[in-house]
Amino acid sequence: MMKNKDLYRIAISIGDVNGIGLEIIFKALEKLKGNKNFIPVIFGPSNTIKHVFELFESRLKLHFIQSEEQAKPNFINVLDRNYKNIYVKFGENRPEAGELAFLSLKHAAESVRLGKCDALVTAPINKNNIQSEEFRFPGHTEFLENIWAGKSLMFMVHPQIKVGLVTNHLPVKEIAKNITQQRIEQKIELIFASLKKDFGIVQPKIAVLALNPHAGDNGILGEEENKIIIPAIKEKLEKNRIVFGPFPADSFFTASNLSKFDAILAMYHDQGLASFKSLAGLEGVNFTAGLDYVRTSPDHGVAYDIAGENKADAKSMEIAIETAVQILNHRKSISE
Repeated sequence: MMKNKDLYRIAISIGDVNGIGLEIIFKALEKLKGNKNFIPVIFGPSNTIKHVFELFESRLKLHFIQSEEQAKPNFINVLDRNYKNIYVKFGENRPEAGELAFLSLKHAAESVRLGKCDALVTAPINKNNIQSEEFRFPGHTEFLENIWAGKSLMFMVHPQIKVGLVTNHLPVKEIAKNITQQRIEQKIELIFASLKKDFGIVQPKIAVLALNPHAGDNGILGEEENKIIIPAIKEKLEKNRIVFGPFPADSFFTASNLSKFDAILAMYHDQGLASFKSLAGLEGVNFTAGLDYVRTSPDHGVAYDIAGENKADAKSMEIAIETAVQILNHRKSISE
């Protein structure tokens, strides 16, 4: 991590160039112009990025660099690792865009792992066209867990609500068999550690959601609560974690409940994210917690339907960058 007198270098992967990724990167960086905390480094092909940049009005300037050390504040620094320039076709799902998205992500993540950049912010990918021999993962979270070597938590964060997931990108029919006591305990511990280290919460309070309707109704609607979730909660309580539940998901997300807890552990993707996105709107951020390195991203997809039309709202990307910097600051203050 960089010294106090320096700015953090934030590595940014470009995602699918046929989507809104580059547009929201440019808009977010322009909005954050003058921020004294970070220097952006975008990993991607020079000519492709220049072409898309010229389509959107910006008061910033492109700065093409050969290494991370050459990056300057208040510029859009572009690090081209000999990428193949491709012809952008907004709104189209194309294999060459997926290949480029992977290379950008791979090199940006490597830069963070090697200490050349301090954190990673990822633009949206198409989870279909990015698949290859090297990328056989359902999303960013699982890929980064693999190459950064650790156990991660998909943590959706916002000042008013934070939601972690027991299972990430799974078909619905696979969810129940992947809910285990060990996994729940692990995710509770990851939330607890992240709230302290990454968000400065001294004594975190965590709510755990049920898997079944009405929390299983004492086994009538499912046994997972009695056999798996409640034992996991009891185990964590015995280890002095402030954790409560399981709460029925359909009635939990009220202002009163949210005010009592620092984070929520949901059993599966849509159970947590449907309510999170409804409450956080465009200000939500996806944070890959639990790893040695920081990664954040907007909480939306490639948006092919509006790509290239200058309609994309960059708020989530803007906050993703700010959140990465805030987490770095919290981690630095703890290490000091």
